[in-house]
Amino acid sequence: MSISLTDSPRQAGRPREFDLDAALDKAILAFRERGYHAASIADLAKAMDLTAGSLYKAFKDKRAIFVAALERYTSLRNTGLRARIQGLATGRERLRAVLDFYVDSAHDLEGRRGCLVVGSAVELVTFDEDLSELVSLALRRNEALLIELIRQGQADGSVNPHLGAHQAARTLLCVLLGMRVIGKTGRRHDDMADITDLALKVLD
Repeated sequence: MSISLTDSPRQAGRPREFDLDAALDKAILAFRERGYHAASIADLAKAMDLTAGSLYKAFKDKRAIFVAALERYTSLRNTGLRARIQGLATGRERLRAVLDFYVDSAHDLEGRRGCLVVGSAVELVTFDEDLSELVSLALRRNEALLIELIRQGQADGSVNPHLGAHQAARTLLCVLLGMRVIGKTGRRHDDMADITDLALKVLD
């Protein structure tokens, strides 16, 4: 997707176009590394390779940039996660794939950059009720996916049928979010990989 913006009066009539998705990807990285409050408009303009004027023509304010960035981040993550679990035979295998997906995001440089949802959940909960609700919604969607996969596993016999799906999903969600927090400390892949096998014991 591209956005066409009109430049300064000296260049009136000559539109400037930029790829909105590519710009938002850069904003996502800035928010992940700096956090919402520490990322200034100047920081975002530099990261997105836009002038402040162009930024304000495309977005009302920093809040609007964050909302758009969060929506794109969760959409990309959900698409990637769905691709990982597609075609797997059992609910347990799909849950393993979810855990491995988070392991892959929780080490080295990617881990240090952190998760936009997790970081924002901590940062925004007491400062902005509306943005906090958007973050909470993303977490509820993650939990709903885990519940769905646990129930699939119970139906196909790969997960304990007597297990409370909601409670088990919440436990796994805590593990997944904890991975992203610990990943901020610069853990190696080997440090995180063993978590999957232990977490899956919750399903026995």
